[in-house]
Amino acid sequence: MRLPGTRYQEHGWEQVRKLLGQCSLQALARIDPASLQGADTDGSLAAYVEAVAPILHAGGSRAHAPGNSYGETTAELALSLVYELQARPADWAALCTAVATESARIGPFWAQPGGEALLRKKFNDLYAVLRDKVDSDHYQVACGRPCSPNRMYAYRMLDTAYHDIARLFEGWREHAAQVGAILDRSVEAMPIEVRQLRAIGDCKPEWIMRWSESLEAHTGAPGPLHTRSKRFASLKSNPDKIGAMLREIGEYDALSANRDSDWLQDASAADAWLDDYWRVLNESEQGSTPGPDQILEARQEALDIDLDAEPGIEAPMTAPLTSIAPCVSLPPNYLVVAATVEDRASWAARRMAQDSLPVRLAVYLKLLGPFDDCYPSEWCDPATGELPTMGQLALLDGVSLPTLRKRRDAAILRLNEVAGLQEEQRWA
Repeated sequence: MRLPGTRYQEHGWEQVRKLLGQCSLQALARIDPASLQGADTDGSLAAYVEAVAPILHAGGSRAHAPGNSYGETTAELALSLVYELQARPADWAALCTAVATESARIGPFWAQPGGEALLRKKFNDLYAVLRDKVDSDHYQVACGRPCSPNRMYAYRMLDTAYHDIARLFEGWREHAAQVGAILDRSVEAMPIEVRQLRAIGDCKPEWIMRWSESLEAHTGAPGPLHTRSKRFASLKSNPDKIGAMLREIGEYDALSANRDSDWLQDASAADAWLDDYWRVLNESEQGSTPGPDQILEARQEALDIDLDAEPGIEAPMTAPLTSIAPCVSLPPNYLVVAATVEDRASWAARRMAQDSLPVRLAVYLKLLGPFDDCYPSEWCDPATGELPTMGQLALLDGVSLPTLRKRRDAAILRLNEVAGLQEEQRWA
């Protein structure tokens, strides 16, 4: 059973209970069980926690078993409950009182035959009560509704009742008499309710009440709603409350039924990524040359041309650019040749020295147009006789078209500022 905020109500609790009982006995072997009878309950609690925690950490296969569907192990849940016990000294004091009472009645029972089982039972009872207290507190935090440990116990009873009814319905032929008592009619063929009962939310409150009533006749023990205990007194004659609690369990079960399915795709993607990662590493190792790694001597490419560039004026990187130019229908060495014929002594070229050649050509394209007599023929596209288009220049510069426009406009703004300053100086 899962409810908001709960961690100890699922099937893994049985393993948690056994682990706590086993490790508690081992811890009491290190500290004298007689110390539980002393008045210093705080000291005995601290000694118990200090002794049992490392034992739980070093637990065997049971400690690593799944404790709930949230991914917590049995050991993690057990440790959390031990630390909760340290924060609730009243529960430990109740255990010490029970041990002292039993010891006063029959003596140091832990040293007698069968005494360990009795001592284990007292610790099991301690943690059984504590888990409902912890889960009920967390339920209140998660939902904002009041919930007592007794109500948490009632939720668990209803969940157990539903599963038992589902078991009886599934084997309706073998349990026809009890199924008939639950449905309040004779069963001669498969009841339609067998197919209708698909989840706990489909279970009717009347079935729970009749199931409890039928237990004494078919098992010899009275059902939880038909005992003298007052634990379920509020449910004995209140089918509406039973129905509301069943629906709440069913709604949260449906809400959390997917568990971690949202993350399964990410987990698969991560596995695939790791597989590719190791595959690439293996291929790299297999394709590597033997011997130690060496840094090869840098050599000038044949296409590199010493342009005797002035300081501050960039020299074109021809090696990658020669492979880009053919992609835009230009000669392979377009940028190299275009840079060699540019008049770098002009004031405009000096002001745009920090800009790339495609940006400078974009400025000329904007200010003078695609064709002008002052353009060297090496700047023009042989196919059109004009400057390359903005799209071609963007590809040559390795940037997007909006980025090229932004850089072009910034260069034009600098040119205008310089031109305005020169005009002011002329008329000053």
